[in-house]
Amino acid sequence: MNQNSNAGRRRILAALTITVVIAGTVAAIAAASAQRTRSAQSQKPTIVFVHGGWADSSGWNGEITRLQQLGYTTIAPANPLRGLASDADYIRSLLLTIKTPIVLVGHSYGGAVISNAAVGVPNVKALVYIAGFAPDKGESLIKLVTMNPGTMIGPKTLIQRKYPLAEGAEGTDLYLTKHGFETAFASDVPKKLADQMWAEQRPFSQAAFESLSGEPAWKTIRSWYLVATQDHAIPPATQMFMAKRAHATISTVKASHVPMISQATATTNLILKAAESVD
Repeated sequence: MNQNSNAGRRRILAALTITVVIAGTVAAIAAASAQRTRSAQSQKPTIVFVHGGWADSSGWNGEITRLQQLGYTTIAPANPLRGLASDADYIRSLLLTIKTPIVLVGHSYGGAVISNAAVGVPNVKALVYIAGFAPDKGESLIKLVTMNPGTMIGPKTLIQRKYPLAEGAEGTDLYLTKHGFETAFASDVPKKLADQMWAEQRPFSQAAFESLSGEPAWKTIRSWYLVATQDHAIPPATQMFMAKRAHATISTVKASHVPMISQATATTNLILKAAESVD
């Protein structure tokens, strides 16, 4: 009789132990799932910067430093500057490797690139134009830059240099003269820094300058635009036209064509507004 009672008690204890273990496992799984959900909901977007012609990714140093301090992941790839379609394809290939929401930022020609690159990338949630081109389908940079008076980009401020293409063909790279860099591009940057930037400028091809845009992403993705009111490359009136056409949230800053360098705080603040809008 005692043996039967002891065996019964052991069976009951074993059953209780199994029940506790199962309950604990289920609770742990539920907690881990809830944590993953909270992490996904609170995950900050990745900020991707695309520079334009006569510049490179170092132009975003001020913005990158502050955004990284605030916990954002930032990526600033080298824009090939060879042609709008191929440059957009290159940037799009990078975007497709990013799993988080993306805030895509473009300066100058980089604005045209992000307008095309974001098409078909569902996790690009915001476009930010920093004195950037925001072309519509079929528009070229030449058409936009000459839309209103005020640009100082032209034959007197450009240097053309040939470079080889496949099968013996040639392309033309466009560089800014030193005077053109100081007046049209970076008139509010300290001279020593402007001289360094001029020496290090990355040219972009005439083909890129003449390329026609495809259907732009700003028609379906929310946009922000920083208008540089002292810009002598893209006239401020043209910037405002493009910003309004894209139904962008518009800010203005007293700056030359490179507000990301001369007005890094204002530039970063606009990027943060876009980033904070991302769910």
